Amino acid sequence: MIPPLVPHRLRAAILNELHARPFTALPVPRRILHFGFHTDETAAQIDRQNLLAFCIARGLPGPRPSENHYRVSLGATALRWEQHSEFTTYTWEMPSALNDAPFTPNVAILEPQTRAIPQPGPLLVAIDLHILQKNPDHLPVEQIFDRASLASAENSDGSASYASDFRLDPSGFVRILITDNGLSSERAGALVQRVIEIETYRTLALLGLPEAQRLLPSINRIEHKLAEVTQKMREANDLGSNRQLLDELAALAADLEAGAAASVFRFGATRAYDEIIHQRLETIGEHKMGGLPTWTSFLARRMAPAIRTCTTTETRQTELSLKLSRAADLLRTRVNVELEKQNQELLKSMNERTRMQLRLQTTVEGLSVAAITYYVVSLFGYVAKAAHETGYVHIEPAYMIAAFIPVAALAIWATVRRIRKHHISHD
Repeated sequence: MIPPLVPHRLRAAILNELHARPFTALPVPRRILHFGFHTDETAAQIDRQNLLAFCIARGLPGPRPSENHYRVSLGATALRWEQHSEFTTYTWEMPSALNDAPFTPNVAILEPQTRAIPQPGPLLVAIDLHILQKNPDHLPVEQIFDRASLASAENSDGSASYASDFRLDPSGFVRILITDNGLSSERAGALVQRVIEIETYRTLALLGLPEAQRLLPSINRIEHKLAEVTQKMREANDLGSNRQLLDELAALAADLEAGAAASVFRFGATRAYDEIIHQRLETIGEHKMGGLPTWTSFLARRMAPAIRTCTTTETRQTELSLKLSRAADLLRTRVNVELEKQNQELLKSMNERTRMQLRLQTTVEGLSVAAITYYVVSLFGYVAKAAHETGYVHIEPAYMIAAFIPVAALAIWATVRRIRKHHISHD
């Protein structure tokens, strides 16, 4: 019998990821309150425990440890919980009567139902979305929203329209109205989820703007200082000045890298969220309604400058880092050249001192040979005189001493030379 194939340990997780967030069929009309909270790793763990306790108290299983998406029915209300890398969302789907006007009853009446679970972190997103069937008796969107900020569009086949002014209402919610012109419940659920994601990621993408505004003065200062340093580099000729400029460049690079390290995640997330927004808008396939701007054109006009600010700031950081690196490399080269010149001068002076020492040593050796010869000849003179006086030698002592002088000098010189060679060979 053929043994079963051994699957990769991540195969199931990879395949299930495609089905982790399916669109949920949504009956119309429906009122939806969506919240997004900023959560770090610790807050996310506590929030998961709070949600599990909420579900267990109502006889529900709650999310498994490996699940980051969970949906549960609570009678007529449904709760959808999602946990992402830096935020957590709660989406409460509530029933709405057929004859309800847009955004009635007031959200203040519905919101207490959403407070059963403790807030996991600072609130970032609060959306009050009302999806209703088309009714000519309802107020036009121009009277519901702020006309100056109103954006509205139809989906690709005209089966629904959606509108928002992206402003906070008195209760702190961004209101979105979706009008059903013939949606199925499955397509209604898909459209609602995409519209909510657009508003959620719009808010998260703009978190990069305050970071860019915080970094801009520092980047401007570093750019100005770099221009001053490069100007001084043209005038600095000595090693001390170059070293001082190199220290200044190192301090500027440290300041820049500290800011870049703190902002790299935020700017990367801004780019990713902005791409998601454009993908969702393309998927919806917007069509213009009347004289109102679509969400695509509205966000391009109002949001794109902020995204460009973040992108430009990140680009300036990268380019400035390269400029600092090139300037520092140039200065290091100049410092190294100066050090090599100093080393050459030092070696030259050492050679001169060695040559002088050699000359002095040669002179000292000559004097030493002469002095030793003098003492040896003096001692030999005493011996010669004594030998002459006792009659052992009949040669005059003066002749004997004169003849002994060159012999003694040559012997002593040869001995000193041999000793020096011996020391040199050992060294």
